[in-house]
Amino acid sequence: SVSNEFRLQRICSTGIAMPKTTHTLKSWPRFFEAIVRGTRTHELRKNDRDFHVGDRLTLQEFDVSRSLFTGRECMVEVTSMTSASEPCAVSAQALHQDYCILSIRLISPHPLP
Repeated sequence: SVSNEFRLQRICSTGIAMPKTTHTLKSWPRFFEAIVRGTRTHELRKNDRDFHVGDRLTLQEFDVSRSLFTGRECMVEVTSMTSASEPCAVSAQALHQDYCILSIRLISPHPLP
C-alpha cells in the first residue's frame, strides 16, 4: 500500500508540485540483507505503484519460506529509474514494459530488529 506520511515535493511533467510517496514493500531476506549491507543498490519491481525518482521505499523483510514478516525494515530512496516510460538504450529489448529497475540509496542504515 502507498503511504503519504513522508511528504517531500517533486515536480511532475506538467510543472505542478506533487507530493513524494513512501511505498511499503516486501523484501526477501537475501535482498534485504544486501541492501542493508550496501552491496545491493537496485530493485527490480513490477511497476504497479507509480514509482518516481525521490520516492521512498520502506522495505520490510519477508521470509517467503515461512510466509511471514521478520520484523526488520529499512528505508531507501529511489535515486534513478529505468522503465518503459524512462527507458535506457536497451529497455525495449531487455525490460518487460510492466517492470522497472529502481536505483536506491539506503536512508536508514540500521534495520529495526
